[in-house]
Amino acid sequence: MFGLTDRQWFLGAVVFYGISALYTVFLWRRGFRQHDRATYALVMAGFALHLAAMLKRGLSLDRCPLHNLYEATTFVLWVIAAAYLVFGLWGRLRFLGAFASPVLFAVGVFALMPALDKHDKHGPDFSLPVTSLHAALVLLAYGMLGLAAVAACIYITQERNLKYNKMRALLSLLPPIQRLELVMTCLLAAGLALLTAGLATAGRIPRPEGVRYLSDAKVLWSIVVWGLYAGLLVARWRYHQRGRRFALGLIGSFAFVLLTFWGTSLLSPLHHPPQ
Repeated sequence: MFGLTDRQWFLGAVVFYGISALYTVFLWRRGFRQHDRATYALVMAGFALHLAAMLKRGLSLDRCPLHNLYEATTFVLWVIAAAYLVFGLWGRLRFLGAFASPVLFAVGVFALMPALDKHDKHGPDFSLPVTSLHAALVLLAYGMLGLAAVAACIYITQERNLKYNKMRALLSLLPPIQRLELVMTCLLAAGLALLTAGLATAGRIPRPEGVRYLSDAKVLWSIVVWGLYAGLLVARWRYHQRGRRFALGLIGSFAFVLLTFWGTSLLSPLHHPPQ
């Protein structure tokens, strides 16, 4: 594709995400009183380059590009961008880009670190359908949970507007906080369902000799993450947990995922078997 490498395509996508993130500063200053079509167009351009990067990587390796931390991160970002573009088809939800684009840019810059894009010949065999299915389901789940965290950020912003500047909240294009709570709950439920399905398929993946499944760092971490999100969902439905605490729970849980995902992957013998 025009002689560019997949990382160069992705770099172009991150540039567009960065321009979109910069533009959102002006949206925030205007209090979201204007539709952010420019943000949508910029994220769409970045998404096109992002998709080209993933296709080029997959075609060059002749497999699903989910082998290392760079590929896993770009896949999660691609899910978030794709979900925003779908939701943004409805004008009233286009504001999501003002919160999603800074996430896409910041994590995209982190993903470009050379240390994340290393191929381990002893790593998981993604030529196996069950392995690719497991990775795709889990990363789709993290994409949905990331979008739930974005919606939670919007909730916190709108709640603050209502508390300190009611007129700004009334004139804003942000949706009512009741609708935001519904969006957060639906995204949480969808993400948890995908994560459950992804973890269920992990038991069918062949394991290296001498590696215990339940003592693996990544498995234990995944159980903790699943428990965090399951607890949030139970608190929301069973105990009617809502409002700011629910939003902060989503933000904090996804921040935990972002901060610990890569470290636990590097410590996992299942993902990096001993040579």
